[in-house]
Amino acid sequence: MTHPAPPAITHVALTVGDLTRSISWYTDVLGAAPAFVGEMLAGTPDHYELAVWTTPNLGLHCFAERAAGEFDVRRPGLDHLAFECESRDDLLAWRDHLDALGVEHGDVLDEPYGSGLAFRDPDGIALELFASARRVKPPER
Repeated sequence: MTHPAPPAITHVALTVGDLTRSISWYTDVLGAAPAFVGEMLAGTPDHYELAVWTTPNLGLHCFAERAAGEFDVRRPGLDHLAFECESRDDLLAWRDHLDALGVEHGDVLDEPYGSGLAFRDPDGIALELFASARRVKPPER
């Protein structure tokens, strides 16, 4: 039996608690405003507001009826969302950018599979900037 080719991921949508706050934060971090802000499924129990960026292809959803609780990587679902960087130097530039914005983050971590820089959005959603080992060699230790 043959399998179809694996599909590419076309976009990611994250659920946020306060769309206005999140639009401001993601605009600062990404350096661009969303391409679209609007509503979906108005008049239904699934009604939500959304903001969409095209680069990266990212959506933020804010539901009229919100579930209680904070984001937790240990709960089944999303562990983290990683954005691709070309090089370890790009990670260092992002580290400096996050510092300038006052966004808390971890250190750049170098592993055999690549280098990453972890941080969180205002809802505590785990985000990462990542340069694959196939693109970059870690620094000599």
